Amino acid sequence: MKKVILILIVFVMFSCSKNYAPLEVVKNVELDKYIGKWYEIARLPNSFQKDCFCSTAEYSILDNETIKVINRCNKDSINGEPDDVEGKAFVVPNSNNAKLKVQFFWPFRGDYWIIDLDETEYSYAVVGHPSREYLCILARMPRIEQDLYDSLLIKIQQKGFDTSKILKNNFDCQ
Repeated sequence: MKKVILILIVFVMFSCSKNYAPLEVVKNVELDKYIGKWYEIARLPNSFQKDCFCSTAEYSILDNETIKVINRCNKDSINGEPDDVEGKAFVVPNSNNAKLKVQFFWPFRGDYWIIDLDETEYSYAVVGHPSREYLCILARMPRIEQDLYDSLLIKIQQKGFDTSKILKNNFDCQ
């Protein structure tokens, strides 16, 4: 998984972006509320998560500008061998914590922009990349209501992402 993540980071950092309008992020992220475990609800396909099922991300604060990141998944099936990778996320200055740079392998860092968020309960978040090549819908629970999912897809599409390619997690993951 680590090699695949390195490939993704290099791809994302150097990929040619199309002429999109600037990607808007949420106004503010309270890191104390954002930390903890998130379940992947849906994502755009990417090479570093190929054959990953039941993906989660867990965040914890290391200091005022650094977050520890642990991404986990089960390889090849929902009951497959657990696989994880640990990295760090760095808050981008003047972004109100809505833009992070994620690093799993030095010196490579990739954009992790929070483009939608339940700003009250922090029950869901949408993370994207300005190239529109990376996107992930996260939630505190393994599933979200269909109405919420549908409304997020509309917002995501309005931001220039190709929602026809999104893979929804339809597995019973815990």
